[in-house]
Amino acid sequence: MTTLTPPTCRRLQNLQQIPSVWEGDRRPLTDSAAASVGAELKGEGECILWVDGSQAVVRAMDIVPLETGAEAVVRALLQAMEHPHSPALPGRPQKIVVRDRELQFFLRGVLQNLDIVIDYVPDLPLIDEIFKGFQEAASVRPPQLPPAYAKALTEKAYELWDGEPWEILGEHQILAIEINQWDVETLYACVMGMMGMEYGILLYRSLDSLKQFRQQILNQDSSDHMESAFLKQDCMFITFEQTEDETDDETLDLSELPPSEVQPSFGNLHPLERMRSYLYEEEAIACSIAAEALHRFFRQHGKKLSLDHFPAISSRYRIPLAELGIKSKQSQICVQVSTLPDVAAELAALTDDEDEDLDFPVLRDDLVPKDCLRWLEILPWETVELLRKDSGFYQLADTRVEAVGEGLPVVFIQTSQPKAKALIQGLQAAGGLNAICFNPGEDPFAGTTYDLGVLQTNNGELHLFEEFIEENAAYTAARKKWERVCKKTKGYCGLVIAKGVTGASRGQPPVKDMLALMEARSLSAEELGIGPMELKLEIDWV
Repeated sequence: MTTLTPPTCRRLQNLQQIPSVWEGDRRPLTDSAAASVGAELKGEGECILWVDGSQAVVRAMDIVPLETGAEAVVRALLQAMEHPHSPALPGRPQKIVVRDRELQFFLRGVLQNLDIVIDYVPDLPLIDEIFKGFQEAASVRPPQLPPAYAKALTEKAYELWDGEPWEILGEHQILAIEINQWDVETLYACVMGMMGMEYGILLYRSLDSLKQFRQQILNQDSSDHMESAFLKQDCMFITFEQTEDETDDETLDLSELPPSEVQPSFGNLHPLERMRSYLYEEEAIACSIAAEALHRFFRQHGKKLSLDHFPAISSRYRIPLAELGIKSKQSQICVQVSTLPDVAAELAALTDDEDEDLDFPVLRDDLVPKDCLRWLEILPWETVELLRKDSGFYQLADTRVEAVGEGLPVVFIQTSQPKAKALIQGLQAAGGLNAICFNPGEDPFAGTTYDLGVLQTNNGELHLFEEFIEENAAYTAARKKWERVCKKTKGYCGLVIAKGVTGASRGQPPVKDMLALMEARSLSAEELGIGPMELKLEIDWV
């Protein structure tokens, strides 16, 4: 049996012994009951409680997975003694009562040197009352969507998912949806997902809220401040996530999953309310109308829009209310959807202004997907010629690279098809690829040195594509060969962007999966002229 260490025992013995009896227990807890106490629970779990029966206060509470052992009960008990919930003060009880014989024997063995009586009782009335309160709170918690609107709104959410608006719009390209009903005038839609991270639609109730959030995010320097800015937003949201019965893989791109494995989620953010993962009736109505209007707008104008082309477009749609399950005296509502190119330029300028204030080069890491494969390779000239003729996108260097030596030194980036397209669009928007460089870098906290693989675009920006650890023998060998062949091509190299990272061709994409070839110069660290760098995250909404 695991026992407390002598220092821990001495520390607990020094606590004042309180003339009170504590109740301790662990009980099964449903997802809804866990949510009622502000905890997230995936799968089956239990709640551990330690309650001071004399003062009727909860001293400690913990939510644990079902399979967690009795050690978790002891951990919660130590918290109850040394760091109890307010208003209780630190202390050691004279007596503990539990309703589980095995737990009684376990605690007797662990706590034998603390002068605490541990007894068995068949009932724990105070804890029974607390858990009854948890269940009652869960039973009155609203459903995610009002039943009358759940079916229609869910269907409209799936229509947005099928339309993939994040394939054409960035998060700074805002759409205005004029409703003028149910206390809603205009909603401002922000499409999330172009970078393949989180997919969804944010529906802001005002432009001021949207702009303030973007400005606050750029000015924040800590996760606490970021969370504070996040909670000050005034919006409703429709987001998408993997269904609960599927494996939770944080590196998985949702766009690669079939619709049956993706589910929409709905919720609300307001500065004077906490974030909630459900909508009330009028919010569900507004979201349903906005989703239908957006679906029609993207179906009509989607081909006219892109990351680098966001013209002024406005269309009106008559939407039958009965189809959305909305009961109203009027049979339909007229909704206008408009692009806001001036707002998009203003939001883009926020980041541009931040860049102008910097007097040192910034190495950005928001262009190349983090869950892609990256490696160095010598691409045979036969393959180079095929890609020059038939790849989806080809960029010629400032001069045609002659076919000398065994091939063209290239950086391979293999990711999912949506992320590959987004990467290509991002490079195009930056004026194309100018150069590839390997620059010294360091992690000042871990004391690790790297070769930082850097893509320099024609607008002067530097984008990290990989951190190569110098001690990695495989990288060192590949880099030496890459540099040797690069001398034969007179300093020219290339970037190949491929799809299929989760398929059978992972790490060895065939030509048909290579979506782009960009030829560029290879620069030395000295030619790049920036010196050793420390990695810093820059948040960019563009």
